[in-house]
Amino acid sequence: MDNLTGDFTEASEPFRLFARWLGEAEASEPNDPNAMALATVDADGLPDVRMVLLKGHDEAGFVFYTNTESAKGTELAGQPKAAAVLHWKSLRRQVRFRGPVSRVSEEEADAYFASRPRDSRIGAWASQQSRPLESRFALEKAVAVQTARFGLGDIPRPPYWTGFRIAPVAMEFWQDKPFRLHDRVRFVRVADGWQRQRLYP
Repeated sequence: MDNLTGDFTEASEPFRLFARWLGEAEASEPNDPNAMALATVDADGLPDVRMVLLKGHDEAGFVFYTNTESAKGTELAGQPKAAAVLHWKSLRRQVRFRGPVSRVSEEEADAYFASRPRDSRIGAWASQQSRPLESRFALEKAVAVQTARFGLGDIPRPPYWTGFRIAPVAMEFWQDKPFRLHDRVRFVRVADGWQRQRLYP
């Protein structure tokens, strides 16, 4: 049985441990405990990284949402693989993972989009994410146009907006320790589950 109340290095699989650590971060981090740095690869083979919000996690993987015409969306279309890291300064911990990426179902994307604040849904229609913007006024005008367009009615999900799921093939948990003698545990997916391995700091 996983020792989730004691030494995390004895956990036999990563997902329950991740859920516990995220829950503890939600109680201690002042802002966005679900913020993660997401790395993708562009058409030239160069890495590209930015902060996004983790919006779902289970044994199938880790989900975030974005405009598919953004830089990360087009990069994932060309190279459907990614790496991510969550760092919780208040807990002196981090988790990183990497693996292939696939789109969530239309039903998942619709359900999450409908749960967003109305202004965020309008913003998804107004923003041509990652493309050149001539001025702040142009963005505000686009928001006003979309606000008038939808009025008080329903705001459907844009066809270019969806979620992506990273299915991890490897996950690493890191805990700060004195004198930089940190605890590190890596889980690697194998045919019948996960292989756990402690790492030198």
